[in-house]
Order: sequence, then C-alpha cells, then structure tokens
Amino acid sequence: MPTISRESLLTLEAYARERDAFRTRVLAHKRHRTLHVGPHVTLIFEDELTVRYQIQEMLRIERTFDEKGIRAELDAYTPLIPDGTNLKATMMIEFEDPDQRKIELERLKGIERSVYLQVGGLPKIYAIADEDLERENEKKTSAVHFLRFEFDPAVVSTLRGGSSIAVGFDHPNYAERIGALPPEVVASLLHDLA
Repeated sequence: MPTISRESLLTLEAYARERDAFRTRVLAHKRHRTLHVGPHVTLIFEDELTVRYQIQEMLRIERTFDEKGIRAELDAYTPLIPDGTNLKATMMIEFEDPDQRKIELERLKGIERSVYLQVGGLPKIYAIADEDLERENEKKTSAVHFLRFEFDPAVVSTLRGGSSIAVGFDHPNYAERIGALPPEVVASLLHDLA
C-alpha cells in the first residue's frame, strides 16, 4: 500500500505553487469517499491521497519546515492510511447550533462503537474507534472520531465479487443505515483493500 515519507512531501514553497490543483484533485477524490449517514454524521474514508493533503495543509497552516515538526505531522496522520486489510474513516458528528451539539453529544455517547459496515449478508464489521486517544468521557462523546474496519480475505473476496456494502449505526439514539453504497464509492474503497 502507498505510504507517505518525509521525502515524498512537498516543501512549503512547492506546495504553495501546486496547492490549487492538488486541492481540486483531492476534493474530487473525496466525493467518492464521503458518506452522509443520516442527517448528522459524515464518514470520510481516508487513503494516502486524503492523508497526504491533510499533512500538507497542516504544514502550510502551521508554517512547519523543521524536521521535528514534519515528523510530528507524519506520526499524527499516517496511521489513518489503510494497510490493505482495512478501511479507515474520519467520523464527524455535525450539529450547527452549539447548544444542540452539546446535548446531542451527550445523547450519542458510544456512537463510535456502534458504526458498522456490512458486505452482502455477511456479519456486520464494527469499527475499532479512536486508537490514538480516548475521545469520549463519562458524560459525552466527541464530535470527531477515527475509525478502522478490519476485513478478512473472505469478506474482501465477497465484496470484489460484486456484493453490496452497507453502512449504519446500531446506536439507540441514532439508528441510521445506507443499505447499499453507490458503485463509485465501492470502487474507490476497493482500492484500499489488497
């Protein structure tokens, strides 16, 4: 699977020259990797390109050019790249009103452990959430979570054979499901699985 190394990143000057074209490419790519599951949750399935963009943007915003700072960004974001046996996603819980968001994050405590993918009629594959750090406390969940879905070879084979893939939540306060992902999304996600 593709990886991102220090040597493969653009310098701040080179990125400034190429940013507009790179951004356009990434946004087009993300259209086939972004799912709105119900009215308040968005999943963005990450890959080498989306993570590379995030790193380059963080380096640009923070004006980071020293080796230690670049290494810190690589260490923070490269774990989001799938390794061939999994899909990885950023999950965002979205409520515009801050007061409503506070209430809903309390009601949705544990939602990160209720999200699943399901290939055909096979058992649901539940996300492994927030391996980097705990994003939930005793009162509420976070608005952003990082998820990993592990696939065994039989499931990948079934998916490559043309089976549908669904995504949903088994949370008591957010029981949403997309029964079959659009073909262009499935095609994009298949690139992440060896």
